[in-house]
Amino acid sequence: MVKLRGMTWDHARGFDPMVATAAAYGATHPGVEITWEKRSLQAFADRPIAEMAQTYDLMVIDYPHVGEVARQGNLLPLDGLRDAEMAALAAGSVGQSHPSYGFAGRQWALALDAATPVACLRPDLLDAVPQLWAEVVDLARAGRVGFALIPINALMTFFGMARNLGYEVAEGPAHLIAPAEGAHVLGLLREIVALMDQRCLSLDPIGVYEWMGRQADAPAYSPFGYGYTNYARKGYCAYPLQFHDAPGIAGPTPRGTVLGGTGIAVSAYGKHPEVAVDYAFRIAGAECQKGLYTASGGQPAHAAAWEDDTCNTLTGNFFRNTRATLEQAWVRPRYDGYMQLQDRAGDILHACLRGETSEAATLVALDATYRESRA
Repeated sequence: MVKLRGMTWDHARGFDPMVATAAAYGATHPGVEITWEKRSLQAFADRPIAEMAQTYDLMVIDYPHVGEVARQGNLLPLDGLRDAEMAALAAGSVGQSHPSYGFAGRQWALALDAATPVACLRPDLLDAVPQLWAEVVDLARAGRVGFALIPINALMTFFGMARNLGYEVAEGPAHLIAPAEGAHVLGLLREIVALMDQRCLSLDPIGVYEWMGRQADAPAYSPFGYGYTNYARKGYCAYPLQFHDAPGIAGPTPRGTVLGGTGIAVSAYGKHPEVAVDYAFRIAGAECQKGLYTASGGQPAHAAAWEDDTCNTLTGNFFRNTRATLEQAWVRPRYDGYMQLQDRAGDILHACLRGETSEAATLVALDATYRESRA
């Protein structure tokens, strides 16, 4: 009996499709049993891949880890194993989902789940979809806006707004972002934070969508939040949500939001790598992605699913409505050390949004943290 263990994150979107695909794989491969375990998003992010790879055969990972992985060698490179299938996955990538897991000439995971901050609204409370940031601010002044601003989401929103404006982020050796440009983005964020319910500073996207989708008295609109198709599906929450392209800051373009999602990776230390690799390619492929993976609550990364009529009907046209944002999403840095920056910079930015530090001091601290991460 071949037994494989996998680790993923604790949400219906992250866990249910893994259980469903593992059961389906076992049904067609007698003698193979794949068991998936889950941890909270934060616990999942905090546990080093090096440690997980010693325990699990399969892992669902975030692409900024690949620089660290390339140095440590804890994951099995997937390139060169199935060239035709790999080429098909690359061709079917939504935005940069597939290439984001490539680093130092190797492919460390296969894109499984695609996400980026998109807009969300309650169709019973709002008819028109804002295209420009000025429209979002007007809605906020009327008390109708809320979005996720815990430290990590505050940082991703800061990055995304900067990239939408064409500002460079993490490009040079000295500054995370040019001081004047960073001050501009911070000013925009602080302005809208002051207009919203302060509980937004303690909510992640799931918390915001739970609020919007399950309570009558809730924000009508969220301009930025990693999309979750679950909340657009009939029967998932009391008030099904609609997802749309993110607004532009200075012009009506959704470019620059920060690519998220997950990939399926294989441990370099597993006893049955050939089975783990076969399962990984199968669930990342077009047929599974637009079929069982999406039907069981997953949020696919393959274009075949994003273009599929059934998948869009199931999710209130989530995929068609947000495709432009995903296609123009920005890939976070992946150098070995970036995760240190991400872990610390969110707290620095969050203190500024809470009014505890000045914009100038915040930018100085962000630059110092950035330089340390590059050292």
